[in-house]
Amino acid sequence: MHIRKLWLLFAQTTTVALGVLFIIALFKPDLLRWQTQAPSLTIQQAAQPATRTLTPVESFAPAAQKVIPSVVNVFTQQKVSSPAHPALQDPIFRYFFGDRLDARPREVSNLGSGVIISPNGYILTNQHVVEAADEIQVALANGKTVPARVVGSDPETDLAVLKIDANDLPAITFAEPDSLKVGDWVLAVGNPFGVGQTVTAGIVSALGRTHLGINTFENFIQTDAAINPGNSGGALVDASGNLVGINSAIYSRTGGSQGIGFAIPVSIARKVMEQIIKSGSVTRGWVGVEVQDLSPELAESFSLKSAEGALIAGVLKGGPADVGGIRPGDILLAVNGHTVADSASLLNLIAALKPGEDAQLTVARKQQTLNLKIQVGRRPMQRTVESTQAPEPEIN
Repeated sequence: MHIRKLWLLFAQTTTVALGVLFIIALFKPDLLRWQTQAPSLTIQQAAQPATRTLTPVESFAPAAQKVIPSVVNVFTQQKVSSPAHPALQDPIFRYFFGDRLDARPREVSNLGSGVIISPNGYILTNQHVVEAADEIQVALANGKTVPARVVGSDPETDLAVLKIDANDLPAITFAEPDSLKVGDWVLAVGNPFGVGQTVTAGIVSALGRTHLGINTFENFIQTDAAINPGNSGGALVDASGNLVGINSAIYSRTGGSQGIGFAIPVSIARKVMEQIIKSGSVTRGWVGVEVQDLSPELAESFSLKSAEGALIAGVLKGGPADVGGIRPGDILLAVNGHTVADSASLLNLIAALKPGEDAQLTVARKQQTLNLKIQVGRRPMQRTVESTQAPEPEIN
């Protein structure tokens, strides 16, 4: 009897359970499906490319306010004699009109910019701004105008140093040499077209521009900051207001800015100005060679692996290179261990040598590498060549 009750209870329970399953299967079939959990998959989102934070982000006002007091306007006057009128050769004409049309001096004015480099009145500018000037006036940012004199100039880098009688001037801060990178923000400060002090902004478009035919020693900063006539000698500064270059030239078909301006880097400007202030001129090394760039074809003919170096096209008889064993046809590869990339880099490397000291020149000759010791001479003053004439070969 007891077993019969247990069996009846089991049958009823089973019947109810089957009924519940039937109802679930009819109305909620998804509850009866066996689901296996998918393996965990974590997708790592790639980080956004890191961007360089430019300072200042919203405004260049702090940099401009820092540099504006250190930039001056430079005005020059030059007396030029006008040619006599041809009619003065006629004695009858002279009888009636006298010598009123005779040659008379006239004044030619020029304008540019400059940068205060010391509190006691030294100013750095371009040589072409003050060249042949009979009178120089410097207008400070506070509106005061004072006379200036030329301490010295260097036509081969187009730099000059002026001196005014003043103290406690707001001198500019120099940036670290070679601190610029292509793409950095820069400001150009100067006096374009004589309208007054102006600040323009742009980026560094390129570095180390050479073979432009502007100066003997070229290593220009190229920028698209607007530089116009009158900006020459003004400051090119970084986004913190530190001097990185002296604005010097523009590439233009119209005379105005077309987005290609050139500035002399502070690394060159500082060396030149320090020598001028110390001795009134610039002393450079010289070895007495004439060089030309090494083309890929020439490099192949000399069995060189690359076109780096400079071909010695000529050697001055009795000069340092001649005495030291350098011969025409040698390929100059290095100066004191510094690689020669081309003729422009060689010119800069040799100019940096001190006259009277020994230097080691590494040359390739007949598929051999030779290290030759020479005594560096002093670079003679180079003649100024008119732009309408073909330049003579440079003797380094």
